[in-house]
Amino acid sequence: MLDRILARKKQDLQEAQARVPLTELLDADPGPAAPSFEAALTRPQVNVIAEIKYQSPSRGAFTCRLPPQEIGQLYLDNGAAAISVLTERHYFHGDLEFIRTVRDQETGLPLLRKDFIFDAYQLAEARAHGASAYLLIAACLSPERLKELIRNGHDFRLDALVEVHDAFELETAVESGARIIGVNNRDLRTFNVDLNTSFKLARLLEGETGFVLVSESGIREHVQLLELRDAGFHAFLVGSLLMDSDDPGDGLRKLLQTGAAREPEEEVRGSLRR
Repeated sequence: MLDRILARKKQDLQEAQARVPLTELLDADPGPAAPSFEAALTRPQVNVIAEIKYQSPSRGAFTCRLPPQEIGQLYLDNGAAAISVLTERHYFHGDLEFIRTVRDQETGLPLLRKDFIFDAYQLAEARAHGASAYLLIAACLSPERLKELIRNGHDFRLDALVEVHDAFELETAVESGARIIGVNNRDLRTFNVDLNTSFKLARLLEGETGFVLVSESGIREHVQLLELRDAGFHAFLVGSLLMDSDDPGDGLRKLLQTGAAREPEEEVRGSLRR
């Protein structure tokens, strides 16, 4: 599946470059400066990157069919630190225009372009549409290309979220200059989800400084946020849980337990790593 997605993305890239030359993208006015993605993830609280996606290859269509601008507002109203916007069209039913649509809603939240990115042209697209950050998947890129795309992001004033799944990819990300590292608990080739992936990789960075850690996929309960934060994670990317409901804002509020009676943290921590 991953190989098919990448092959289709390469075709999409060629078509986009034919429609809009890179020079035109570079000349486009992205509007006001985008808010800092990294700053939003390092606030001294539980920071959730709430995701807008309508479908996935492993789950099919999600329940929520609200337009992206309404979802963005719900996420803002219910405590999201940032918004992840799926822009892959064929397998996730996303669209690059969703970024502009949510940005125009003026939520003030930083927006992450979540896609299969392998070319600087895609960074120019993200900047032109108002994104603050972009996703790089270590499993899809050579170490040389990963390093180059991180460097390109600096030129576009965008933050790179570099996604890894195992120790080798983590080492590659660190050596490539990644600062924001996302640990995907879902194996992109099998789609199996194991939250322990985050705990294992976080232990490899114990004692290291200068990194912002994001746990991705498989998070469904508030206690898991607490456990992962104790393990060193600064932020948490959550999509399926929120979008597989009629009201993703309500799902976010329940996950964060905003305004709800919370269990004492000392009573719930420790359960996931036993």
